[in-house]
Amino acid sequence: MIALLVASGVIAQSMSVRPVETDYVIHNYRFASGEILQDVNMHATTIGQPHRDSSGNTTNAVLIMHGTGGSGHQFLTPIFANVLFAPGGLLDPAKYFVILPDAVGHGLSSKPSDGLHAKFPHYGYRDIVDLQYRLVTEHLGVNHLRLVMGTSMGGMQTWLWGETYPDFMDALMPLASLPVQIAGRNRMTRKMIIDDITTDPEWQNGEYKTQPHGLGAALDILTIMSSSAAQMMKQAPTRDKADEILERSRSARFKTTDANDLLYQISSSADYDPEPELGKIKAPLTAVNSADDFINPPELGILEREIKHVTNGRFVVIPISDRTHGHGTHTDAAVWQELLADLLRRSRPQHSTAQR
Repeated sequence: MIALLVASGVIAQSMSVRPVETDYVIHNYRFASGEILQDVNMHATTIGQPHRDSSGNTTNAVLIMHGTGGSGHQFLTPIFANVLFAPGGLLDPAKYFVILPDAVGHGLSSKPSDGLHAKFPHYGYRDIVDLQYRLVTEHLGVNHLRLVMGTSMGGMQTWLWGETYPDFMDALMPLASLPVQIAGRNRMTRKMIIDDITTDPEWQNGEYKTQPHGLGAALDILTIMSSSAAQMMKQAPTRDKADEILERSRSARFKTTDANDLLYQISSSADYDPEPELGKIKAPLTAVNSADDFINPPELGILEREIKHVTNGRFVVIPISDRTHGHGTHTDAAVWQELLADLLRRSRPQHSTAQR
């Protein structure tokens, strides 16, 4: 759920094309809440160049969306980029135009910690998708996507992309997500995080001078949500080692997380409910979850039930093994890259004859 961030330079040497940072300012944007922000900055990292066919249609653009608390840079880590973006990889930027946006409220896009704090407009997942669509079409000039994929929050937004813009893409791959309203234990843990922050007197209605202690409790819940019991036991096989790792993780994450940003990020999932319109999805879709995902437990049977409403939909639940990492399996591309290869094979592009 919460993603680790790295500088793009860490991975650029392993790719044939260097990443490029770009920003797009959207003026007087009205959020679904009715609130207006005079200037919304949308940041993205791109790799490669768009190709177009003889009719001007973009043929090679790929949109990849990050999880809660992350940014587009999370896909530049070796565990993802060295697999997919390396020369000859499935999404080699020498062939594809890869778009890695920072969702509003995240990364270098506009967010509460920029200065508005709790006066920042309340955004939802549909606002995030709409702003990404405008970034892709208005700023980057892309009028069609070869592939839309995302992890965790980005996976949920992949479902929304598919039903909101059903003719805009050739293929969809949501990872670590479910296509239903967030409820049950998932909602309860999110509500715990929200309450840990907002009920702390140190929060001061968002105008704190130092991070409130409630942020620490919120981060502890996120640690449980995104973890794998098996992997944590391997990393911390003794009581002392477990305490050591927890304290080190707490300290690092507390220093790099803003309470208002996290509050907004978690709260933004409240409008997520793709279930009623799943039948609008046209492009071939492969949903991928892992069996040790605390946030999306397979025993709920939700994917089995809902995929029936997606005309060209398939789903895979990856069995627990030494290669899975709970919810975080979504970013370990080597675990599921063959599923992506299959999706690319079975999703015939609507446009061909790519040209520069």
